[in-house]
Amino acid sequence: MTQGQPGASALISVPTGRSTAHIVLIAATAALGGFLFGFDTAVINGAVSAIQTHFHAGPLLLGQAVASALLGSAVGAFFAGRWADRLGRIPVMVIAAILFLISALGSGFAFSLWELTLFRLIGGVGVGTASVIAPAYIAEIAPADLRGRLGSLQQLAIVTGIFVALLMDYFFATAAGGSSNVLWFGLAAWRWMFLAGVVPAAIYGTLALSIPESPRYLVAKFRDSQAIKVLNMVVGSREAQAKLEEIRKTLGRETRRSLRDLKGPSLGLLPIVWIGILLSVFQQFVGINVIFYYSSVLWEAVGFSEKDSLLITVITSVTNIVTTLVAIAFVDRIGRKALLLIGSTGMFVTLGTLAIVFGNATVINGEPHLGPLAGPIALFSANIYVFFFGMSWGPVVWVLLGEMFNNRIRAIALSVAAAAQWIANWAISVSFPYLKDVGLGLAYGLYTTAALLSFVFVMKWVKETKGRELESM
Repeated sequence: MTQGQPGASALISVPTGRSTAHIVLIAATAALGGFLFGFDTAVINGAVSAIQTHFHAGPLLLGQAVASALLGSAVGAFFAGRWADRLGRIPVMVIAAILFLISALGSGFAFSLWELTLFRLIGGVGVGTASVIAPAYIAEIAPADLRGRLGSLQQLAIVTGIFVALLMDYFFATAAGGSSNVLWFGLAAWRWMFLAGVVPAAIYGTLALSIPESPRYLVAKFRDSQAIKVLNMVVGSREAQAKLEEIRKTLGRETRRSLRDLKGPSLGLLPIVWIGILLSVFQQFVGINVIFYYSSVLWEAVGFSEKDSLLITVITSVTNIVTTLVAIAFVDRIGRKALLLIGSTGMFVTLGTLAIVFGNATVINGEPHLGPLAGPIALFSANIYVFFFGMSWGPVVWVLLGEMFNNRIRAIALSVAAAAQWIANWAISVSFPYLKDVGLGLAYGLYTTAALLSFVFVMKWVKETKGRELESM
């Protein structure tokens, strides 16, 4: 978790008159919810084969076990905005941490595939909740000139969580001589992969209690004296009172929000809500989580050993961390829209390369086998694809979702968009095993098409938000 923070703070320099270091630490703490998001996303990667063997699971049941957390995440994301508007951002962060802790313990000790699926579902509710609260809170606490970089900490935490989960998978599997083998206290290595999640859950829940509540939530609850203290810290004492009045004006009189506030003329929703939903869907439809859910199985299928496959996946996750730092450095300089367009272009080229390589691979016993030239090309393309995603659609979508909605609808609109993201994530994850059986060329061809469509969508409908105050949205 702390691996991303030094790099993030080093890239941020702002004017005096406010507690910059404190703002960065507060945002980084909130972003730790993203660490749980990333950890939960990737930890299943090293356990898939062992789970299939241990529980004698077929493709359908295995897909449900892998994807159950995603359905839980959609539920958690959908309700998180309403919980946050009623209870506050901080209490909901703590609830998310508790749910993830229960999931880590239950998944590690599960004695049937249905138990594992249930506890993964519970953890998913916590992760989905955290996925909404973190970007909303960071957007509400961050000054406009820092918001892009601080909002990107969410993605940095996600990819760091992915890296740590994959590193733990590699460590446990290597130490036991295989993910199915017994490691410590009679428990198989794959069980320890899940149990390791207890640590970040406990840290996140504890640290969440140390940060201040969102000033916009405090104003909505008529706790102006507390709000002014937080604003003194984040915008400086000279601007705090003016900012308080601005927030109060944009919130309006009604403080309890519902889905009715999102109604508009465009297919029942406000146009800005549809843009948020489509940003979320495209982020998943380019297939990024196939790399992190199934990559070790994928690389085994093309000739690598389990150990080497896990190591390749760890290397890929490091690439993701480095590229997120690139996004943090540039998101407030060149803007959100430009980064998205660059990312879509790069993903289109690299995914297209993977589609061609796997589409022309030799199939032996139903599995693709790459030759001495095609194998390195596929590995290189996959990592360059991760680079383009990591410096664009990974962090920028979370930044936009946190800032593109106005104060009145932010939490509830972000909930709807994030729920759509988790449903899209689920659809991609569940469909991949079937697409893999049909042909990886087809799977990567579909993701290539999504990358192309994402470029068109951003060019036509996404507006730049760089440097704008939340109250002007």
